[in-house]
Amino acid sequence: MAKQPISDAAQTFGARVRARRNELGKSQERLADDSGMHWTFIGQVERGQRNVSLHNILKLAEALGVDAAELVRGLKSPGEAGSSKD
Repeated sequence: MAKQPISDAAQTFGARVRARRNELGKSQERLADDSGMHWTFIGQVERGQRNVSLHNILKLAEALGVDAAELVRGLKSPGEAGSSKD
């Protein structure tokens, strides 16, 4: 069975990363190289299975050519009602 996203916010963040990566025509491996991360980490981020640190959000945003705010805008913390997965 596939591992579930850790939260709605992580799932949405990951979907935004994947969408932008696909817009750029980059593979996960290329994004990993461009951001200084491992390709398996990129896959986990895109599936919402990682809690990404501020520094890694900034690295991803730079490698994707977007402002970090675009990746996190409107996300709710897992502690807010209706935003966590049980």
